[in-house]
Formats: sequence, C-alpha cells, structure tokens
Amino acid sequence: MCGIVGAVAQRDVADILVEGLKRLEYRGYDSAGVAIIDNNNQLQRARRLGKVQELADALAINSLSGGTGIAHTRWATHGIPSENNAHPHVSSETIAVVHNGIIENHQALRIKLQSLGYEFVSETDTEVIAHLVHHELKNSSSLLAAVQTSVKQLDGAYGTVIFDTRDKDRLVVARSGSPLVIGYGLGENFIASDMMALLPVTRKFSFLEEGDVAEVTRFEVNIFDINGEPVEREAKEQEVSQDSGDKGEYRHYMLKETYEQPTAIRNALDGRLIDNTVDINAFGTGADDIFKDIEHVQIIACGTSYHSGMVARYWLEALAGVSCNIEIASEFRYRKSHVPKNALIVTISQSGETADTLAALRLAKELGYKASLVICNVAGSSLVRESDLAFMTKAGIEIGVASTKAFTTQLVGLLMMTLAIGKHHGMSVQQQAEIAQSLMSLPSKLEEVLALAPSIEELAEDFADKHHALFLGRGDQYPIAMEGALKLKEISYIHAEAYAAGELKHGPLALIDAEMPVIVVAPKNDLIEKLKSNVEEVRARGGLMYVFAASDAKFESDDTMKVINVPHCDEIIAPIVYTLPLQLLSYYVAIIKGTDVDQPRNLAKSVTVE
Repeated sequence: MCGIVGAVAQRDVADILVEGLKRLEYRGYDSAGVAIIDNNNQLQRARRLGKVQELADALAINSLSGGTGIAHTRWATHGIPSENNAHPHVSSETIAVVHNGIIENHQALRIKLQSLGYEFVSETDTEVIAHLVHHELKNSSSLLAAVQTSVKQLDGAYGTVIFDTRDKDRLVVARSGSPLVIGYGLGENFIASDMMALLPVTRKFSFLEEGDVAEVTRFEVNIFDINGEPVEREAKEQEVSQDSGDKGEYRHYMLKETYEQPTAIRNALDGRLIDNTVDINAFGTGADDIFKDIEHVQIIACGTSYHSGMVARYWLEALAGVSCNIEIASEFRYRKSHVPKNALIVTISQSGETADTLAALRLAKELGYKASLVICNVAGSSLVRESDLAFMTKAGIEIGVASTKAFTTQLVGLLMMTLAIGKHHGMSVQQQAEIAQSLMSLPSKLEEVLALAPSIEELAEDFADKHHALFLGRGDQYPIAMEGALKLKEISYIHAEAYAAGELKHGPLALIDAEMPVIVVAPKNDLIEKLKSNVEEVRARGGLMYVFAASDAKFESDDTMKVINVPHCDEIIAPIVYTLPLQLLSYYVAIIKGTDVDQPRNLAKSVTVE
C-alpha cells in the first residue's frame, strides 16, 4: 500500500527512483510522482495519474536531472485519485515530501497552517507535513531539527521522506507505524518503504524502528530514536535476488506464483523436519522452553492470513490438544479481551508490516501474553523484529496482490507449529511421524493438482456471465472455501461468499438458483456424508454445482454438477492441497472477465494503514 523511494547520490537518480517505483507496483496504487533537486538547486517535479509507466513516459519527454530525489506511488485515502493529489507534495517550492500512512489530526493542522498563511492545493493529509516542516524551519537550525519538531505534532501513522532545496545533498526520514528501510551504497545512500525497490543498487540495509528519525547524506546515515538520542540500527547484507520479480514464461505473477508453490513449500520444509518431527530451532531461540508451557494460542491476522489462522485452530485443538482462538486484527485491537494463562500470541502476515496486525501485537504485549510468535515471509520486517519467535515461510517474493504461495507456506508453518506445541501436550511419536511424512509428500501432491489446470480453465468458462458465487466447505475446509471466495472476488470482481455447508438451511438456500454457481470442496474425510447431504439440498433447489472432490468420495458429474477429481492426499494436508484448485479457478475466471489479475482495483498488497 503506497511505495516510497529516495536517493542521495552524485549521479542522476531519476531512473533509479522510477525503477524503484516499478518494483513496488505490486503494493497497489493509483498515481505516481517524483521530485528532484536539480543542479541549480531548484525543485523539479512530475506526477501522473495511473501506472508508473505513465510517469516514466513523461520523464522520457521532459527528463529531470539531479542527485537528490524522492518518489512515490499513492493509494488514495484522503482525496480522490488525481494528479493534484499525487505525491510528492511541496511547500514554497523548497520543501518536498512523500508519505505513507494517515495523519489523523490533519484537519486541525490544516486550519492552523492556513491561519499562518499557507495555501493548500490538494485534498491530502500529506500536504500538512510539507507546510509544517517549512514553518518549523523558520525557527530551527536544520532540516533534521525541523522534522523532529514537526513529527511530534503528528497523530497517526507515517513513513515520510523530506528534502529542502536549500540543502540539496540531504534527506530526512521519519517512521511511525509505516515501514522504512535505508539502503547503503558507495558514496550514495537510499530510502525505501520496501528493500525490494533498491535491490538493483544495493543489498545492504538497516530498518528504522518506531519513532526513528534519520538524516541521510551521500556518505553518512545518522539515526535518532523517539527521544532524539543517537542510535545504531544494524546494517545487514540481504540475500534476496533482484530478479525474483521476473514473470518469466507466465502471463501474470499470480499464475507464476501459483505454480511456484511446490518449490516454495520445499523451501519452507528444508532442514526443518528431522527424524520425523519438527526442528524446534525453526521458530527461534528459546522456542522449546516457551512451547512446553503453552496452554492457549491466540491467533491474530487479516485477510488471507486470517483464513490460514482459521485452519490452524482446527489443527491445534484436534492434534495438539491446545485451545485456540482466531481473531481479525482490527477487531482484536478495539475490544476488551481476557488473556488466558500461559497464552501464546501468534501473528500471521506475508509482509510483516500489516498495520492492524502490528498494532495488535503491541497491544497483546501490554495485555500480558506469555510470548509472541510470527509466521512471516519477510525477514527484518516489523513483526519479525518485535516478536519473541519467528517462523520464516521462505515463500520468496510474492508480487500478485492475491496471495497464493504466501498462504500455503503459512499453512505449512502453522502445521509445523502444531507439531512443535503438540510434542509437549501428549502428541505421540507415531502421530508426529505421520504428520511429518504428510508434509514431506505435499510438494509432489501439489504438482499433481497443478496438472488439473486445463480442466479448471475449461470449467471457468461457465463463469463468464456470472455475478455471484457461493463456496461451501465443512470442518477445516470451511476456511479454504472462505479463501476461495476471497480469491474470486479479489481478482474477477464477482461477488462471492463462503458458508460452512451445514449452515445452508439457515439462510443461504434462499440464494440458490440456476444463476448462482456453488463451488464445493470435498475431500474424503469424516464429514463427507454430511457434505453430500448439503449438496443434495442445493441440487433440490436447482443449483448448479462445481465440486472439487477426492476421487474416492464418489461424486459423479451430471446436468446439475460438474466434478473435478483432486488427487488423493492425507487428510491432514487436505486444506493445503484443496487450496490450489480454487486459486486456479479464480485466475481463469479473471482472465475471462478481463480484469487486472496482478493489481486488482482498489486493493494493495501490503496494507500499512488501518
């Protein structure tokens, strides 16, 4: 959600900034802009509505030169998507600002600044930062001091980068609730909201902490904490490849990432299953001592990650014998809750920067949870740094907004967590070995499922004129049905919802007719006969069903039901296996609908605001 890139160098940085923005397009945005201090110490700015390529095309005609600059992709919060509301925002043609987050007291600051003679030209909350810094500079010894004074007046979340044309070789950055990373070069330094933006120019990074303000020049980076005291933030070399975002032979990132899931899961498992059980070191130092005392698990997540947490609840209670609650992070934050004895807080986030989840973790620490664990894909992210334990999913960079491999590797991590906790709560050696063997078989099972793609693509043609869909599942397949509905609505814009199949008669049956496709996930398990009864309820009311079923579950295609047989798998890994057909269905329906698969409208990959 929004992207920031900044640079201080001797060479021209416009191309670096635009390339950085292109590498952040997956985050979701509606406009893009760049501001540079030219060789005459003048502020030059270009902004465009739409894709970063629109900005790149404009700069190809009217280039901007200079070694200090900032750039931004905006996801609209305050003010409609427009060139006028696009970042960077400026004050008096000397101060330029880019900003991720939301300034909650922007209206009060706007009134104050207008009374001081400042004129606002946008509807954004960000513009108050530019004018506020300009005002504070009148009574400050430096841009750094002005920013430090200014951010104390801001309520809300911000990751912001600011320059002053009168001090052209310097950027000042501030972070509160919205991530920023500093990239270190040779005689040049960089800023970004995600290190992926900077991989073509550096692999050495440090991460700002809450309340940090930093002064960045070509040769120095000075960081100050929330109290204004100098502080060190360790700079580390990162191993991630700059080519991870290449689509290769695939039409879309989502399709590529769907097909990468067997490899991603092999990476997630690599070295973590030893002697038919989980290596506790996969969760971090001290994990074994923490897990042995855990009596309750509280899971907090958003969106797709919330669905993975819902599956984990079934696993933890059925296999590990530990009570579990799962809650949406934005709900957990704003209600009074009871903390059970010896409770572990588990957060799940692909990016590790999800604003509501991060805030919920901080609240949980205040409430007195015994320890915290994050299931995450991004090393060095805020959730990883602020949690006691971390399981890194090793999914690799995921570009498509609709999560695929991040979701399935989260499920792998959660099943391994269940194993690790279950070892201390009576899980037998045999049961541990059976789960471990099922996990080891998972990549090859997913490869078998991917072979179903041609049949699923043909099935998707039935959805060309559909506007609504219903997904059904029972037990640990109910969250998978929810995930399938989310995928379909995200990328095809078909209204879709999921129900536990046993709930059909409590309302959803009223929706059933020949125009409402019903998608059913049906592995062979103890609930299969119950599910068949629910299917008959739909059939009796003229519904058309699409059933993804185990080959031995005995579903037969007919005029009212199309069946795709899913390869046999162990029951414990069925939630992961049955995820892939729903991902493929959503993808092929979106292709038929002609939507933007990788960057669906109104959505962002990393949600860093409330």
